[in-house]
Amino acid sequence: MYRYQRIIHLIVFTWIVIMTFNVDHNPFTANDINMVSETMSVTKKEDPLYREISEKSASLSEQPQNAYIDEVWKKTPGRNGLNVNIGESYDKMKKKGVYNKSLLVFDQIPPEKKLTDLPASPIYRGHPEKKAVSFLINVSWGTEHIPDILNVLKEHDVKATFFIEGKWAKENVNLVKMIDEQGHVIGNHAYNHPVMSRLSQEEIDEQIMQTNDVLHAITGKDPKWFAPPSGDYTDEVVQSAHDLAMETILWTVDTVDWKNPSVSVMMNRVVPNLHPGAMILMHPTVPVVNGLQPMITEIRKSGYKISTVKELLSEER
Repeated sequence: MYRYQRIIHLIVFTWIVIMTFNVDHNPFTANDINMVSETMSVTKKEDPLYREISEKSASLSEQPQNAYIDEVWKKTPGRNGLNVNIGESYDKMKKKGVYNKSLLVFDQIPPEKKLTDLPASPIYRGHPEKKAVSFLINVSWGTEHIPDILNVLKEHDVKATFFIEGKWAKENVNLVKMIDEQGHVIGNHAYNHPVMSRLSQEEIDEQIMQTNDVLHAITGKDPKWFAPPSGDYTDEVVQSAHDLAMETILWTVDTVDWKNPSVSVMMNRVVPNLHPGAMILMHPTVPVVNGLQPMITEIRKSGYKISTVKELLSEER
């Protein structure tokens, strides 16, 4: 029966198209065509397959989740909701005429409250249900290891977030350009690696703004992310970044690469501690050069996507 309905619909549609373009003899008015279209639409909604998709879609929808400030993890991004697009899902399944969950098309529904709607607060991780992690590479030394790290990331099609010290950037313009041109996100790591909590308000502002100016002069982009050196901050530091439309980024997993661990020791610090939304801290060191490739492999084996901070903290699924 379903097969014959499709054949009839195809014949009617073809005839309408032919007669519409026959200006000298077109027995149909616009109202006639609309009536046929409406009839076909009604018939589509009466299709058992369409009804099955509609019935099953209700249990598959998810409400969007607003960004919020957690008591422990501080500022936490929201997450888009999901609704089944019944029409598009039907179009993908109608060829075979049977329900196939893998062919469902979903629309993402944004939450009402996003990160930018929240007051100043640091960020330690992405959404706790987002199966993704980010590499945070803080750069104020280890210059000689940057090219090797970039080569490994390129080879495995991984984008990281490099938090760059302003003074280092001025002295290594070509490396900053290379990082930017390879599609990595560049963040602000203060100007000369101070202990931010010991600075006056004026000095805090200067550290962040001076570095922004240097990075903008090199890349033409304004940094949106600030990583305080050594993870040291006060409410005033976070507020200063917030006032500059920047988010303060910390981490949940630490490679402790600066202690020069073996690759196996570093891997044991990272892989068992992976979790949705994890931000993994590292520096341009020999352990990272040697351990980055196996780390990427193990993270992906565990089912995680590796993305930039920008992607990790977005509401996108």
